[in-house]
Amino acid sequence: MRRLAVATFSLTVLIACRAPQPSNEHTRQLTRDDFNRRAAEKFLPLFWREDTNKDGMIQPNELAILWGYGDSETSHWIDAQQHFTPQFDEAYRPMLEPDPPAPNHAEEERHKLVLDELAQGRPTLVETDLSRETPETVNAVRHLMNAARAIERIYAKQRGVFALETKIPAADTGSRMLLYRNQSPFCEGPRTEKNPACSALQMKPARIFGLYPAEIQGDTQFCETLAKAPNAQDLMGHFNIVMNGDQGGTFKIVPYNEAYKNDMQAVASELEAAAASLGPDEAAFKAYLLADAQSFRTNDWEPANRAWVAMSAENSHWYARVAPDEVYYEPCAWKAGFALQLARINPDSLAWRRKLDPLKNEMESVLSAMAGAPYKARNVQFKVPDFIDVVLNAADQRPATGATIGQSLPNWGPVAEAGGRTVAMTNLYTDADSQTQLAMQMSSLFCKATNVKAATGREESLIGSLLHEVAHNLGPAHEYKVNGQVDTVAFGGPLASMLEELKAQTSSMFLTDWLMMKGFFTQEEVDQINLRNIAWAFGHISRGMYTVEGTPRTYSQLAAIQVGSFTKSGAIDWKSSEVAANGTDSGCLEINFDKMPAAIRSLETTVLKIKATGDRTGAENLKAEFVDRNNDFGKIKTVITERWLRAPKATFVYSLKF
Repeated sequence: MRRLAVATFSLTVLIACRAPQPSNEHTRQLTRDDFNRRAAEKFLPLFWREDTNKDGMIQPNELAILWGYGDSETSHWIDAQQHFTPQFDEAYRPMLEPDPPAPNHAEEERHKLVLDELAQGRPTLVETDLSRETPETVNAVRHLMNAARAIERIYAKQRGVFALETKIPAADTGSRMLLYRNQSPFCEGPRTEKNPACSALQMKPARIFGLYPAEIQGDTQFCETLAKAPNAQDLMGHFNIVMNGDQGGTFKIVPYNEAYKNDMQAVASELEAAAASLGPDEAAFKAYLLADAQSFRTNDWEPANRAWVAMSAENSHWYARVAPDEVYYEPCAWKAGFALQLARINPDSLAWRRKLDPLKNEMESVLSAMAGAPYKARNVQFKVPDFIDVVLNAADQRPATGATIGQSLPNWGPVAEAGGRTVAMTNLYTDADSQTQLAMQMSSLFCKATNVKAATGREESLIGSLLHEVAHNLGPAHEYKVNGQVDTVAFGGPLASMLEELKAQTSSMFLTDWLMMKGFFTQEEVDQINLRNIAWAFGHISRGMYTVEGTPRTYSQLAAIQVGSFTKSGAIDWKSSEVAANGTDSGCLEINFDKMPAAIRSLETTVLKIKATGDRTGAENLKAEFVDRNNDFGKIKTVITERWLRAPKATFVYSLKF
């Protein structure tokens, strides 16, 4: 629930000495972009990271081998003499040829849709060089990679898609990639998600999650039905699945450690093996892995959470989170989805911690005053976010496109109430390719006078995500109660999730301006940061407000409320007669930077008061005006969507070099 996602892409480049020329001359026939596209369509774990010598020809030292699918043993693709192996040549040859014809017209059309679905995500490399790590550390990482595979099995069972790959012919590589990438057979791209023929399977299945009885999921109101059951609090629990009860029309729960016993035991064993590999200099990391292993056996996550928050940039070089956390993926927004994230600590966070730690309770007081009664300021003790460089994401941390760039966890329980732990991901969009694409997207929507302030560097986005995660720990959050009800009860799961993220993202913009008054930023820097936040909102608006099944898209809805509110207040103007900064598109958005602080404060106050008072009607009215109503802002959302989606979204792929 406390997650900041972004649809972007990154490329981490590790350049080795130039290797001998490959023997196969046909490698000249695919550009780098075409190679990476065709490798994905052929379900090959291959990625051309960069044309280092600019000769238009892939070299062995330019090839990354990807984690998660296919043959990921490097020696099978590149031999000891740094030449491509015959296996590489055999895999490359079909990439040059058209795909074989489908057996019938329906399959031909489905195949075209599958390729269109894949084309809407751009393979984007996150590569980590572990070749200088100690053997003990490498061994620990390998065990965590094994744990990631088991975590993905659990998540597939949660989503109701486990073992569906057995229903796809081995030769249908595009469909196999779609199933792996999307972690379901269903299409998610804007051009394809509503087409009933787009599926990784020849017969598109019903979307049935493994978390609830299958027969009740045909009713679009089944979540409401469960919420009214006598044992609703148990059924809405975050760490169990719901099954039919012993009597007709009743329901019971099965805890995760029973529902997924074998896989959870497998994860626990890998975590313990990873801990056993670590030396005394990683005592905090080791303690977390051991506590987490026990939590996988007991389904009691508080001991693992306590050990997890005890880790920090001061006592470990590593970051790991292996747990069930977020709920966005499922229609009721109740059941925590399993995920694994492994990363290295980026020490730059220590400087920001020293800056923000003295201001935490002052920030809480400011937001508390805006929220008003009955909310009262707390003595907040959360940690300022650690900066991390992602190594590997699995299961719920591995969406089909985009990535999480900031997160505050855990979401529930005593550790959450005490402040939890927050991280910001710092290595996800710093490359030249992503900056070029973002610049093109912004210039297609912003007017020239606004676009001169558009920045595509790391700092602007990092500040936005840093303060977003800080804000999750300020003001009324998930555990805050009104009339004895937490937000998921007061507002319902999906609306509560959206409101919390809207609070965090609007607070991020508000606190940016507030910190300028403290001397942290110049006015020019504030304008650049807030412009980047608005561009972030464009990306999520472009995804649409709901999935094809009608499930609300949390970030899309909060983004629409933000941009719609700023437009209504006059901080954003639609200039229909002006050409966008790219010199091509007619009509553009002008940011009135002098009006932006008041517009942000107004929306911030509204959202905080809604959460502080449990005002469900106010929340629904806000959503209705900017998310659902077909008004003038609806037309602006359509323009944003069309222009932003001209570029594909990121599909992150991971490579670990040992």
